[in-house]
Amino acid sequence: MEQQRQQQPGSHAGRPAVIAVDVGNSKTDVALVSAEGRVLAALRGPTTSHQQVGPEAAIGTLCGLVERAARRGGLDPAARPLAPVIAYGGAGIDFPADVRLVASGLRRTGLASNELVVNDCLIGLRAGTDRHWGVCVICGSGLNCRGVAPDGRVATFDSLGAVSGDWGGGGDIGGAGLAAAVRAEDGRGPATMLARTVPALFDVARPRSLTAAIYRGRIPFARRLEITPLVFEAATAGDAVARAIIDHQADEIAAWANAAIRRLRLQRRDPDVVLAGGVFGATDPAFYARIDAGIRVVAPAARVSRLAAPPVLGAALLGLDHLGQGRTVAETERRLREEMTASRLAVP
Repeated sequence: MEQQRQQQPGSHAGRPAVIAVDVGNSKTDVALVSAEGRVLAALRGPTTSHQQVGPEAAIGTLCGLVERAARRGGLDPAARPLAPVIAYGGAGIDFPADVRLVASGLRRTGLASNELVVNDCLIGLRAGTDRHWGVCVICGSGLNCRGVAPDGRVATFDSLGAVSGDWGGGGDIGGAGLAAAVRAEDGRGPATMLARTVPALFDVARPRSLTAAIYRGRIPFARRLEITPLVFEAATAGDAVARAIIDHQADEIAAWANAAIRRLRLQRRDPDVVLAGGVFGATDPAFYARIDAGIRVVAPAARVSRLAAPPVLGAALLGLDHLGQGRTVAETERRLREEMTASRLAVP
């Protein structure tokens, strides 16, 4: 597992043992957790991804979020170190160089005595299962996957987009929805309700008008992510073109999970397969049924589930595991799972 430095003893009761961090491409969740599994403070802020905003700006903003969380928890934000370990799970932590870059930045802040830096799939897996092994597929703006075997072996993917063979996530689903709308209008593709709903979302008359607005910079191309819910809505309503896009995404998710399962030789086991990320907020039974069926072709006993808890829970648990040199005490884990809820992060 990707990580840096050796563990230190846990904190005193009521003091942070772990600064837990979940960094996505659009947000950052921070939680201060005691050694007893109490959530002392939690909040959500803007992304602090080194890929999105640059390494220096990312670390500076993250430090500010941690200090804000400390004040919210009645702690001294200037205390250094604030906790024995900072457990950071992030999108874009794909290679050892990413681990070193982020760990070095965290070390310079002095926020914690030690740094644990992992890909966000690993915190999703830890949050989504009470076992120490399994597979997590994250489908947010993009797609990524990690698998962990019972003996600790890890299956990883480059997850660099098209250059590493990837397709999927909100960007690609939304982009495919836009393309389908344009092709329906100009005759290259079949009719689809997306030809009406996609331009209407951006208050333009026609798909080609939307294309022109994007080309001229009046509408950012990044806003294609907003089209993704429309594709799911159209698929649920019976639109064949939209359903084909969603089926493609389901098949890709199953392919990533199955590749990890095969590489770790888990086909005859009952691996938990945790689905995490914003795309899994969709309420489309056919989408999830197709993913489940696709994975069961390779691992018939696999247990596929959507992550209900905030992924920062997994960062906190990994941090406590790290401090305890093994698995967190069951009662501590139970308490933390009860307290670390999405509503804690939504408090203004």
